[in-house]
Amino acid sequence: MQGSSTSIYTPRFLRLCASSFLFFASFSMILPELPAYLSQLGGADYKGLIISLFTLAAALSRPFSGKLTDHIGRKPVIFLGILVSLLSGLFYTVLVTVTGFLWLRFLHGFSTGFTPTGTSAYVADLAPPHRRGEAMGILGMISNIGTAFGPALGSEIAYQFSNQWMFLTASGFALLSLLVLLGLRETLANPLAFRWAHLSVRKNEIFEKRVIVPSVVMLLSIFSFGVVLTLVPDFSEHLGLRNKGLFFSVYTLSSLGVRLLAGRLSDLYGRKIVLQWALVVMMVAMACIAYAQSPGQFLWGAGIFGLAVGMSSPTLFAWTIDLSREAHRGRAIATVFIALEVGIGLGALLSGWLYDNQISRLPLAFLVAGGLAGLAWFFLSLSRAWVPSIEN
Repeated sequence: MQGSSTSIYTPRFLRLCASSFLFFASFSMILPELPAYLSQLGGADYKGLIISLFTLAAALSRPFSGKLTDHIGRKPVIFLGILVSLLSGLFYTVLVTVTGFLWLRFLHGFSTGFTPTGTSAYVADLAPPHRRGEAMGILGMISNIGTAFGPALGSEIAYQFSNQWMFLTASGFALLSLLVLLGLRETLANPLAFRWAHLSVRKNEIFEKRVIVPSVVMLLSIFSFGVVLTLVPDFSEHLGLRNKGLFFSVYTLSSLGVRLLAGRLSDLYGRKIVLQWALVVMMVAMACIAYAQSPGQFLWGAGIFGLAVGMSSPTLFAWTIDLSREAHRGRAIATVFIALEVGIGLGALLSGWLYDNQISRLPLAFLVAGGLAGLAWFFLSLSRAWVPSIEN
């Protein structure tokens, strides 16, 4: 059901934004403390798996969440992901072995495999076609406020109280995210009742071919985010930053205003040109972080990184919606999310291997991420992908 009004700020859209804020705050607030927590459990050598297991599960779940979004509706998919996040926060308090922790990280990843897919499809249904970039920018901006708020709050709770209270707070935020959406009306026309057959995904239902180009750009550029999630906590500690969430707060806050602007500019001037500039900024950000020698330089790198992500994310998702057919909108969004999670997972896994708990090797991982952003720039420049006009 396409948006029929020129307005974006409807009650349903605002409720989705509020829920997204709470959901992203829920799962992100534990991230800065997880490397140290895993080390306390005796799993210091497995830091790279903290992010890669999470994103692997999210990527594996995308074909299913995309199909379910297109068949049974946006709401059930959103609710299922939130419920997984809620339960995961509770189980972190009782699973205190390395094996149990790693299994739970994998299961927790299913939350982001479902909720953002359903939410993005819901917003795409509501937004007028000529304001898709703007709508995705607003949703991303609100979600990133949650991502900025969560780590800083989580680190402070862990410092003042305990990791257990941090995990319980994360569950509480997930519960609030669910409550905000109670009574929300479905946007998928004629949703089907769930059948087990919906969990049978054929080969041609895994990827949407029409969105391969934005998916490749996403994979190559988001590699840097996996590096950041894995190595920034140790980098922060090395530079003397007590609050390991401060980098994430600066990065996210810097992305907020530019998300809205970049989405609007991509509506006016095209997705490709905005993405090309975003990738240039990403390369600069990775170089700045790699060579940071003080907290100030480190946080400047965080701010530039936020600008890059804020420019690229809403543009890539708006481009995906432009290229997709309405009947396969969930599948198209899931395809780009698969690329996102594979890129983050590879970034986390390879950066953990490159770093190998040796501070002197930190710059190499960030420079590799910058090189892949450059590769994305060349791929985008050489591609012949087109974006249908917004009137189509």
